[in-house]
Amino acid sequence: MSEETHLREQICLLAKSMFDRGLTGGSTGNISSRTPDGGLLVSPTGTSFGRLDPGRLSRFDARGRLLDGDRPTKEMPLHAAFYETRSRAGAVVHLHSCHAVALSMMPDVDADNFLPPLTPYGIMKLGKVKLLPFFLPGDPEMGAAVRGLAGKRSAVMLANHGPVVAGKDIEAACNAIEELEDTARLAMMTRGLQPKILNDAAIRGLVDKFDVEWDD
Repeated sequence: MSEETHLREQICLLAKSMFDRGLTGGSTGNISSRTPDGGLLVSPTGTSFGRLDPGRLSRFDARGRLLDGDRPTKEMPLHAAFYETRSRAGAVVHLHSCHAVALSMMPDVDADNFLPPLTPYGIMKLGKVKLLPFFLPGDPEMGAAVRGLAGKRSAVMLANHGPVVAGKDIEAACNAIEELEDTARLAMMTRGLQPKILNDAAIRGLVDKFDVEWDD
């Protein structure tokens, strides 16, 4: 089995796992990954994470030209912005996960640090998550907003829409976005209950020990 064939199957397997567990429904969400030759494999527009076909993924070359497969997701500008600004990005995942979307609607969330420091893994896998304003789906301005972060964030939350996470590879990106949703779920579950969050010393310890990107 070639590396690309394995990657195609891995993309579809991970996407189906997230769909089956309710992390994104219907034809929502999109996913992409760098290929061994520097190109991209991307989920096609209007497709369900639960039924992606490895042979029909959109295939781009290293110059961004569509080579074959179905027409790609309309959120390509969002994916492209992460690849262009983060040299370490090997994959990008975007979901419409419910708890993260619900948290984005709350009036008192910190736009610069969207997730409260409830667990170590939210910090370790994501760093600070930037809450971006609402954009119409497919609006190229989403990509411009990500570029405006100058590669300093691996994850953003699109208000009233869903999270987007870049990772070193497809598995890392999927693990990180699941951690984002889990942390958002904890935040909604404990909302108004004054949970004991991690203090500044604990956060700094995690940032230093695990080399987390954390702009103070």
